[in-house]
Amino acid sequence: MKKSIFSKKSGSIKKGAPEWVVGRRSILLLTISTGFFALGFLIHGNIGFYFNLAALLIVFGGTLAATLISFRVERLILVCRVLYASYRRKLKMPDEIIRIMVDLSVKSRISGILSLQKDEKETSLLALRRALGCLVDGYSGNQIREIMNTEMYFFKIRREDSERVLRNMADIAPCFGLVGSMVGLIGMIADIENTSVILMTIPIVLTSTLYGVILANLFLLPFAENIRIRTEQELLLQKIIMEGVIAIGSELHPRVLEMRLKSFLTPSSRKGKLVSLEKIQKMFQIKPDSEAAIECASKRVA
Repeated sequence: MKKSIFSKKSGSIKKGAPEWVVGRRSILLLTISTGFFALGFLIHGNIGFYFNLAALLIVFGGTLAATLISFRVERLILVCRVLYASYRRKLKMPDEIIRIMVDLSVKSRISGILSLQKDEKETSLLALRRALGCLVDGYSGNQIREIMNTEMYFFKIRREDSERVLRNMADIAPCFGLVGSMVGLIGMIADIENTSVILMTIPIVLTSTLYGVILANLFLLPFAENIRIRTEQELLLQKIIMEGVIAIGSELHPRVLEMRLKSFLTPSSRKGKLVSLEKIQKMFQIKPDSEAAIECASKRVA
C-alpha cells in the first residue's frame, strides 16, 4: 500500500512505500538476544522438556479469558492494530517535521496561505493535514491551538487505554501460571502413590509458572512500553506541527520559525540551515511572472 510522504531532500510530496520501523541493526540484535535466550534452555537438555500442552492451555487460555471479561473485543482488536502500526509504520524524525514546516512557511510567504491547500490534501501526516486544513479555512491561532490540544489529549487517552490492556494482561499471566502449578500439585497429591501420575503432573507444576513469567515479561510488558514510547514521540511531532502551523498563520519569519521549532530538539540535533529562496522556488515549482514579482517575493522572505 502506497502513501504520500514529504521527500527528505526536496520537502515536496512524493509517493513511496511504507518503511519498516525495525531496521536491520535492530533485527540483528533481536535475533542474537533471542538466540542467547533459547540457548539457555538448550544447554542442560532437550528444549522439548520445556513444552507442556496442559500448562500452555491453562496460562494462555486463562489470560485471554480474563482479558475478554475485562475488556470488549473491539478494544482488543484496536490494541492489535496499534501494535501492528507501531512496528509497521515508521515515524518521521522531529528534524524532518521542522524542515517541512519551514519549507511550508517559505512557500506560504511566496504564494500565500491558500497555496498550502494542495499540501493539505496530499500529506500522509494526519495531524499536519488537519492543522493545514484549519489554517487554509481561516481559523485563528487560538482556535487551531485549542483544536490540536483537544485532539492530542484524546489521542493520548486512547493510547493509554491500549497500554493499560497490555499491562493488565501482564499482571494476569503470572497468576495463571500459578493456577497451572496448583492444578499440577492437586493432581499429584490426589494420587501421590502412583509414580506415573507424579511424573505427568510435575511438568505442569513447573512449566505453568515459566509460561506465565515469559508471556508477561518477554511480550506483554515490552509491547506496552513500545506503545508508551511511540505515543510520546507522536505527541512531540504533533506539538511541533501545531506550533509551526500557528506560526505560519501569523506570518512569522521562516528563520525565526526554524529557531523556535528547533527548541524542541536536543542541542546535538539542531543542525542544518534554511534553504535559499531560489531552491524553494525550484522545489515547489514556483515561477513568478516577472522580475518585480521575484523582487517582491524576495523581500517577503527576507
